[in-house]
Amino acid sequence: MKQIKLFATALLAISSLALVSCGNAKKSHDPNRKEISVGFSPGPYSDLFKATIQPALEQKGYNVKLVEFTDWVTPNLALANNEIDANIYQNTLYRQNFSDTKGVDLTAAFPVPTAALGLYSHTYKVQDIEELKANLKQGDIVSVPNDAVNLARSLRFLRSIGLLTIKSTVDDQQATENDIDENPYGLKVVPLEAAQLPRSLDGSALSVIPGNYVISSGLKLSSAIVGETLPPELFIWFVVHTEDADAQFVKDAKEAYESEDFKNYFENPENDFDGFQRPQWYVDKWNIENK
Repeated sequence: MKQIKLFATALLAISSLALVSCGNAKKSHDPNRKEISVGFSPGPYSDLFKATIQPALEQKGYNVKLVEFTDWVTPNLALANNEIDANIYQNTLYRQNFSDTKGVDLTAAFPVPTAALGLYSHTYKVQDIEELKANLKQGDIVSVPNDAVNLARSLRFLRSIGLLTIKSTVDDQQATENDIDENPYGLKVVPLEAAQLPRSLDGSALSVIPGNYVISSGLKLSSAIVGETLPPELFIWFVVHTEDADAQFVKDAKEAYESEDFKNYFENPENDFDGFQRPQWYVDKWNIENK
């Protein structure tokens, strides 16, 4: 019986490893390959890619596969393991932290229009941050992403809108809820898995939610009490294995993002990208400023 249990345990472990591989074979690093797969976490970037970039690449003879993940870790592991060719879901701070902690070699090729994080609430129906401050109650819960990069980012955001401060002795790029200094509104900061944040609005007074999870949950970016103004390092990037940094598919994808077809689709108000922020190359190319 003990041997049977050991065999069953080993079989389960093997099955789990097979699931982690996402069913993808290892990719070659042929710089001119025409079979490519691109990974996404939940959110708008796969929809935007599917509507604009995929058709442009297919017109150039590519066979493009989109791979949807449910978290922020697996897409980078799959890319590092050469199971996918690129992913579009992370900012450069997250990528650098992931590369440093996991020992993987990934390169950010170019930034794309990005949905910023924002402060959301089902509890407080207010028009702006000042009205919110006038109504906050001691002990109100504010849920934030629990990964290291976006937790610190959320605390910097809450600091920027005057809800708390971070200890001056702490690197604010690495701050956690334990590093909050002044907390004049008595907020209770609760880190959660990012995908859970929209659902947490039913039990939290406030939530700081990254833009991709806002959209994937059915919320609108415009419903934020206040949104983040993105610095360059927090835009979402087209990320590849470093060996592919100069591959032709990267150049062709960049060309597709810089095309007039992409601009026309993105700027069409019917496609609801109004709350996105444009990277500097986009602003310069099309002379369209962020709102």
